[in-house]
Amino acid sequence: MLMAANLWLMHELTNTVLYLGILTFTGLGPILVFSMWGGVIADRVNRVRLVTITRGCFSITALITGLLVFFNLIQPWHLISISLINGILLSFDIPSRQAMVPNLLPREHLVNAFALQSMLGTGSAIIAPVFLPLIEKIWGIEGVFMIIGVAYAFTTIMFSKLSKQEIYTKANAQKPWRDLIEGFEYIRQHRVMIALISIGIVAGVFTSSYNTLLPVFAEDVLNGDVQIYGYLLLSGGIGGMIGAIGMAQFIKSRDSGFIQATSGVGLSLSLIIFALNSDIVVAVISIAIVGAFGVIFSTINNTFLQNMLADEYRGRVSSIHQLGWGSSALGGLLLGFLAQTFGPQFALSLCGSIATVSILTLCFYINQEYKEKI
Repeated sequence: MLMAANLWLMHELTNTVLYLGILTFTGLGPILVFSMWGGVIADRVNRVRLVTITRGCFSITALITGLLVFFNLIQPWHLISISLINGILLSFDIPSRQAMVPNLLPREHLVNAFALQSMLGTGSAIIAPVFLPLIEKIWGIEGVFMIIGVAYAFTTIMFSKLSKQEIYTKANAQKPWRDLIEGFEYIRQHRVMIALISIGIVAGVFTSSYNTLLPVFAEDVLNGDVQIYGYLLLSGGIGGMIGAIGMAQFIKSRDSGFIQATSGVGLSLSLIIFALNSDIVVAVISIAIVGAFGVIFSTINNTFLQNMLADEYRGRVSSIHQLGWGSSALGGLLLGFLAQTFGPQFALSLCGSIATVSILTLCFYINQEYKEKI
């Protein structure tokens, strides 16, 4: 809801596609710079305590945004600045949250664990579009941000109740930059890891940033309003939930290579279908398929990697793997520029086409390397 509300508010303030791309870039771009250091910190401190702090900060930034809107002070630069702060916080929040999961249960249940984690995310993606238009109409967009702030405060309290996790590295035995170099060296010794991170970056740039253009598609391509925007978000969330349930119920880790290739190509092709049509029904169905394949692809890619990691490197490698998500910042900027220049439909279909070819090529390489390793 936070990302969707930010994008819709920016769309209302500027009605400029490029600003949506800039907002996405500032929200996720810091991950490209700080995420690796977030992983170093995640291996050196109590991960639960770190996430508790970042959750509290998210609550504060959401409440500040709501107050700026309420007092009619909000400007595009405010949104961009707050988005930048949130992006920096995410750089430290995500590696710690990802690194927590494998230490909570046996590795044979890892696929199910990440699938259930995805179900929580996609569940919220279903709830948010239902309430976003409703809250916006009753209390205005400022009410949306105030509720988000309260929700983050609640998650802060819940994380504070979790037990501490073991710290796997010698916190003061060597300098942080040396820890980071060790993480890169560990990845360099495993070519499959390099390929898995690469495919995540490709997907991040060319497929994961499609949300940037949803406000434009809702209003300009589908001739709708915030309600249609909510329908698109809801459809994507329902699709993601279906994908997560399918992962938890039917997919085993030994199927990782095939599932990664199938879901990656399916994600790219369904995105092209969404981009090239202007019918609301087709748009809603295709974006649901995008959501399903997107969750399956990201979950299996993450599980594939986590199954290979030693615990003492988990935070650092997880943070480097998050470059895939961070690269969607570049994708958002690229989409914003292409949409501003050539139109949103051409921009999204071009990115989907590039992703199809790239993901197929990288998946073939990963499968070959994994077979050789076995």
